[in-house]
Amino acid sequence: MLTHDVVVWSIRNRKGRAKPYQLRWKVGAEPKSKSFLTKALADGFRADLLKAAKSGELFDAGSGLPTSMLAAKAEKPPMTWYDFTVAYTAMRWPNAAAKTREGIVDSLAVATFAMLDGESITLPRREVRAAMQWALIPRENDEAVPAKLAMTIRILQRSTLPLADMADPIVARRVSDALSLTLDLRPAAADTSARRRRGLNTALEYGVDLGELDENPLKRIKRKKVARDDVVDRRAVVNPEQARELIAAVSYVGSWHRARGRRLVAFFATLYFAGVRPAEAVGLRRDDCDLPDEGWGLLTLAKTRPSSGKQWTDTGTVHDLRGLKQRDTSAVREVPVPPELVTILRHHLEEFGTAPDGRLFRNERGGVLGASTYARAWKEARRFAFTPQQVASPLARRPYDLRHAALSVWLNAGVDATEVAARAGNSVEVLLKRYVKCLDGRQDQNNRRIETMLAR
Repeated sequence: MLTHDVVVWSIRNRKGRAKPYQLRWKVGAEPKSKSFLTKALADGFRADLLKAAKSGELFDAGSGLPTSMLAAKAEKPPMTWYDFTVAYTAMRWPNAAAKTREGIVDSLAVATFAMLDGESITLPRREVRAAMQWALIPRENDEAVPAKLAMTIRILQRSTLPLADMADPIVARRVSDALSLTLDLRPAAADTSARRRRGLNTALEYGVDLGELDENPLKRIKRKKVARDDVVDRRAVVNPEQARELIAAVSYVGSWHRARGRRLVAFFATLYFAGVRPAEAVGLRRDDCDLPDEGWGLLTLAKTRPSSGKQWTDTGTVHDLRGLKQRDTSAVREVPVPPELVTILRHHLEEFGTAPDGRLFRNERGGVLGASTYARAWKEARRFAFTPQQVASPLARRPYDLRHAALSVWLNAGVDATEVAARAGNSVEVLLKRYVKCLDGRQDQNNRRIETMLAR
C-alpha cells in the first residue's frame, strides 16, 4: 500500500548496543525502525526520508521507504566485496586506534580469501593478503600503487564477489571458516579467530546500514564452541624474591658504560610493583608521579603508548598515543606504589632524567621505548637470574608476566578484589576469572572447610 501519511521521529542513542543510533518513523499505521552504526549514517537516512515526505512522494507501507528509494535500490548495481572493504575502512579509520585499525584490516583481508571470483581465484594467498593490506589503508589520491601489487589489486577490483552474495549460507560459511585459518591453512589461535570474527561482524553491520545486506549473515553461522582458557598460567607467575632477582639482573644487560640494562631497571620495577601494563609504563611522565622522600607514592596514569606498525598510526611512528585501555580519553587511574618502587624511580630520575616530553623511560637514543627493546633485555635478564630449567619454563617469560605477578601478590595479600581491580584497570569479574589459579593457599583453606563440614 502507498500513502502520504508519514511521520519521522528524531534519532535516539541506545548506548551499549552494537548499532546504537536508531531512527523510528511511521508509514500509515505501520511503525518502522532502523538502527545504524554511526550517527552520520542515521542522520543521512533521516534526511532522505524527510526530503521525500516534503516533496510529496508516496511511501510504501511494507518497506517504509519512499518510491524513489525503492527504485534506486532496485537499479543500484551490487557493491563488490573489494569496494565494500575499502569503503568500510575509510569510514572507521579516523576514530579507530592503531591496534583496532590493524585488526580491521586483518579481518577483512583474511575474509577476502573466501570472496574471490573469476580470475582472482587463482591468485596466491600471500599476494592477496599483501594487496588487501595495502589497498585498505586510506591514502592520498596521488599515492602510486607499488608495482609488485598493482596487478593483484586490479584483479581484485574487478573479480571479487558482490557483498550481497554473503546472504547465501554457503558463502557465509566459507567466509566464517576462513577466519579460523592461518595463511598456510593451519588452524589459527582461538583468540585470533575470535578477534577476526568480531571485526568482520562489525563490518557486515555496516553493510546492512548501506542497504547491501538485509541482515548480518555471520549471525546465522553456528560455530562449534571451543573453551577458551583466559586464566593466567600459574607457572608464569614469579614470587617476590624471584621478581627482585630478575629486576636486579636487568642491570647486567649490556655494557655498564652504555647503561642499556640499567636504564630499564625502573621500567620493569614499575610493571611489578605498580602492576601496570607495559604500554602504560612506556607513556608514564614525571608529572604523573608523586614520589615523596618517605612512604608510599602515587602514579596517576593518563596515557598509554601501545606499539603498532607505522602504517597503522596517524603520526607514521611505531607507537600510538592513546588514553587508558577501554576508558574515556580523559580518564585517569591512580595507583599507589610502595616505598621500594618510590626509591627506584627517584634513583632512575637522578641518573637518567626524563625525555624532552617528560617521559620517564626512553631508549638509548632518547626515543619512545619500544617493545622489542625491552623484550630483548628481559630475555637476557632471565638467563642471568634463572637456572637453565627455569629459563626453558614459562616462568616470567614475558615482561607482561610481571603485571600478573603483581596482581597475584595483591590478591594473596588479602586486598579487596574491588581495590585490586581499580588499581589494575580491570573489572572485578575479569580480575577474578583470570587470576583464580594464582591464589595460593585457597585449595588448603577450602579442603579444611570441607573437612569441618563433613565432621559435623
